[in-house]
Amino acid sequence: MATLPKWGMTLSYRVALAAFAVTMVVPVAALADPFPPGAQAQNVKEIGFSALGGHFGGFKIAIKHTADDKWYLYSGHSFDQGWSIVDVTDPANPRYVKFIPYVTDDKSIITAQVTLHDNLMITSLNSFTPQKNPLPAVLLWDISDPENPKQVGSWMGGATGAHRNSYPGGKYAYLSTSYPGFKAHILVILDVSDPANPKEVGKWWQPGQKDGEPPSPYPEGFHGPVNVSPDGKMASLGYTPDVVNLDLTDPANPKLIGKLHITSPFASVGMQSVHTVLPLWDRNLLYVSSEAQKEKCQDDGMNFAGMIDNSNPAHPRLISILPTPVPPPDAPYRDFCDKGGRFGPHNTSQEIHNPAIQQPGKLMDVAWFNAGLRVFDISDPRLAKEVGYFMPPERPDAPGQSGAHASPINWSEELAVDARGNIFMNDDKWGLFVLRYTGEEPK
Repeated sequence: MATLPKWGMTLSYRVALAAFAVTMVVPVAALADPFPPGAQAQNVKEIGFSALGGHFGGFKIAIKHTADDKWYLYSGHSFDQGWSIVDVTDPANPRYVKFIPYVTDDKSIITAQVTLHDNLMITSLNSFTPQKNPLPAVLLWDISDPENPKQVGSWMGGATGAHRNSYPGGKYAYLSTSYPGFKAHILVILDVSDPANPKEVGKWWQPGQKDGEPPSPYPEGFHGPVNVSPDGKMASLGYTPDVVNLDLTDPANPKLIGKLHITSPFASVGMQSVHTVLPLWDRNLLYVSSEAQKEKCQDDGMNFAGMIDNSNPAHPRLISILPTPVPPPDAPYRDFCDKGGRFGPHNTSQEIHNPAIQQPGKLMDVAWFNAGLRVFDISDPRLAKEVGYFMPPERPDAPGQSGAHASPINWSEELAVDARGNIFMNDDKWGLFVLRYTGEEPK
């Protein structure tokens, strides 16, 4: 078998990588890609890497653990239309399985989002502009054969499709979707017990989103995802401009329990203003964060990540802000705003309904755009501290990219932590990094 060129031979590497890449549904032979040189890290070790067959811009990650102890990672993409499958049974030697293309003449469609439980996977079709001929908002897949997903159903939403959905298993999936007669994305509860014929059950929205309602003075919209309590009776979610707790006892009629206004004074960037809410159900806590949107920290307002006391769901309250990441001492920039690109939190490990995913504990891993992976000790939620980081190297020769997630600066957006403790992080210019935290475990 041919050997891939060294990383320094960038043009040759890209040509060789294209030869090895599979852009259709054809399996790839096992081949561990070399580590990109030049990463910076503290208390985080790089153990594996996949260039995703040349499909850069990997985005949302979902993981499946099979009965025969195989581990598979599914990734949406920001720049290519389709989804990647990686066998991560051996995290030190991830095996790129295939790329499943989504074939459409509409190049505005983004296939970045994916969620799964057991043998059902749900992927989004999303567009930032209304489609003249709307496509389904979500596609439903049978992944009982994990290397050969089979699309079995779809569901129509509104003219811009769906964004970050969640499927915690069982009867219902929870969508962040555009919907006729509403502004921005709303929450729709979908019965997926028959994946070939999914049916809407209920929906919830913020006042001002429905056509004809008095407008709100704040940006509104549901970025997603929903996180449902272990007993299935409550959901906690970021729904701009608030952090929201909903009563799901009757899925046809979700009811507001309580909410905490977030957008003012923090960043106001549309429905991404309250981007992520992650419950720590056993501690009555919520992790919350915005999404950095403008480059060099311009115009957004303050992007933040913080902790919320949710012991009284009718009155959640913010109790701390996570510390701002600081560049390494030898960095050629004073702070990460000066580095260029986006600086601020984006995603943490979200698919906690899935037994293949590590449940949140006393460490919080966050993809922080141009600051890479940041690891925080939240054993004392009022006094969080940063205890580790991993920053991929810059790649100025990266293939040309366009769209909302393109940047001249290298950045990291999406991650998932599996039940074995492996941190899988997608990077816009390199591919998939497999990492492990090596620092002291909080007590």
